[in-house]
Amino acid sequence: MERLTYGSYLRVPELLALQRPLSTPPHHDEMLFIIIHQVYELWFKQLLHELEAVLESLQSDRLLRTAKQLGRVHAIQRLLEAQVDILETMTPQEFNAFRDHLRPASGFQSLQFREIEFLGGLKKTDALKHLDASADERARLERRLNAATLRDELFALLGRRGFAVGTHDERIATLKTIYEDADAQYDLYLLMENLIEFDERFLLWRGRHIRMVERMIGGKMGTGGSLGVTYLATTLERRFFPELWEVRTYLGAGNYG
Repeated sequence: MERLTYGSYLRVPELLALQRPLSTPPHHDEMLFIIIHQVYELWFKQLLHELEAVLESLQSDRLLRTAKQLGRVHAIQRLLEAQVDILETMTPQEFNAFRDHLRPASGFQSLQFREIEFLGGLKKTDALKHLDASADERARLERRLNAATLRDELFALLGRRGFAVGTHDERIATLKTIYEDADAQYDLYLLMENLIEFDERFLLWRGRHIRMVERMIGGKMGTGGSLGVTYLATTLERRFFPELWEVRTYLGAGNYG
């Protein structure tokens, strides 16, 4: 057998062969654009790997483990947001010099990004209508669409702990009880704070991405035919754990209802 090396273990030659600009002659900044988005997809893969582990930990009531796992998720999320800084070293003129070569490809078509949304609890089936995917990819998304989510498992866990979670009002009341007596259920309190941080960091990344896109293309349509910034702005209302956000309205303000 060939002796293992750093390059062969990490498949470095294959990895470095994957950046193929389409502009002719290749525009200097297209390489940056490709690498940034390939790196995003690698981190999305790792996020899915970590979030699946969180899901399993929730299902088996190992909440201390979820704290560590979600800590890694948050670190990756901070890195995803920081990568926008690198993209913003490219001016609108530089991006527009090769942007037309991207059509009709779009970040809207990222399979792994949709998987993260579905796994978290944002199961918007209309996303499947516009996804240019193979039969295998669609089957993969359908499986994710029909599988348990982090939000599902949070409330399943609370139900196993004896809390009422059958209706929206019961869920809000349960979350309020835990928050207002955190010492009695500290593992649940810590879990809830970690989950809303995951949600918040996702929203922060969305917001940063939107401002970057606006800085690059203004009000132009997206390369995939979407409304560009106008469409992206609507995604800021999407939350994995809406009850965790809502309950804050009632904390310290007397009984819910």
